Amino acid sequence: MTDLPQPSTTRPVPGQLTMKAPRRGKPPRHLADLDLAGRVELAKELGLPGFRAKQLSTHYFTHHTDDPAQMSDLPKAGREELVAALLPRLLTPVHTISADEGATLKSLWRLHDGATVESVLMRYRRRATICISSQAGCGMNCPFCATGQAGLTRNMSAAEIVDQVVAANRMLAESGDLTAPADSGAELGDEAGDGTDEGGNPPSRGGHRVTNVVFMGMGEALANYKSAIGAIRRMVDPSPEGLGMSARGITMSSVGLVTGIDKLTQEGIPVTLALSLHAPDDELRDELVPINTRFKVDEAIDSAHRYYLATGRRVSIEYAMIKDINDQAWRADLLAKKLLARGKGWVHINPIPLNPTPGSKWTASRPGVEQQFVERLRAAGIPTTVRDTRGSDIDGACGQLAATSS
Repeated sequence: MTDLPQPSTTRPVPGQLTMKAPRRGKPPRHLADLDLAGRVELAKELGLPGFRAKQLSTHYFTHHTDDPAQMSDLPKAGREELVAALLPRLLTPVHTISADEGATLKSLWRLHDGATVESVLMRYRRRATICISSQAGCGMNCPFCATGQAGLTRNMSAAEIVDQVVAANRMLAESGDLTAPADSGAELGDEAGDGTDEGGNPPSRGGHRVTNVVFMGMGEALANYKSAIGAIRRMVDPSPEGLGMSARGITMSSVGLVTGIDKLTQEGIPVTLALSLHAPDDELRDELVPINTRFKVDEAIDSAHRYYLATGRRVSIEYAMIKDINDQAWRADLLAKKLLARGKGWVHINPIPLNPTPGSKWTASRPGVEQQFVERLRAAGIPTTVRDTRGSDIDGACGQLAATSS
């Protein structure tokens, strides 16, 4: 792989935003980049009958395979060429490391151009959640996040995003039964904090398929809007057109890209929105989340509230707890005041103990301070659940993904 172009090692200036991704060679066109009609047309362009696209869709989205040897319903002559044309390799595994007795798996992937990304698969007692990347790197430059400190290499394609979920399904099928350890905080995949599915029932055990997807890996997905939405549509399209997942099992996280949140509101796909706020006041948030210099706290909260009004889906507020920086009691009160000013029952808060990252000058809040912060929010009547820090010991928790091979 040494002949592949390597990602830039130039780090952004503190506070600098990169809103436009660098242009690099496009990934190979893949079946998951297209809806079913588009796949049929592509097959015909290649001189193949349209039903071959449907057969390949079943293999990829239902059986989670791109291995020609497992596709006995395709003619042996030309099978490998057909698969290479419609299911080209997008993610090459570099390594996978585990934690939590095998319940957490962090995978490093190399893309076609040498860029690297990471995804984290977490098996809980009731669900299997994958935290996926939408960009190689990130242009939002939050100073406490390892991904943001590294800068933005490029956007990922819709198929590259989806392929992380398909790869996770393969891992689950191969891993067999696993008794996931008990978790002490809110699970990824339960951002709404109620622990129920769309029918009000507790979700089933994760088993051998991904039940929840969170866009909380590398990148600001709403800054790569077209690919992110395309990926979501492939996830929720019924099998075998897509993965047949419930939109309610998908969480779109954003640092507050208001224009993107408003576009998402109009899509009509009832995913959960998670707003990474981290401070209720503009003075501090300008430092912690540089996008706040363009879209202020109240603008971000207003866009999240509009999303709730349009979809009826309760919004999650993500709040990294940073010692002596944003964990003061008065900030808890201000956060509650701003959220309640838009009404009651529309929001849930997930405080997240800050995960350590190389070069960061900050650390997690003291337990007693964190508890006081949480109690003030709950006293104000806002549901609040501290986020589980699953994977922190393998640099696989929130804010730790750096896509390094070490």
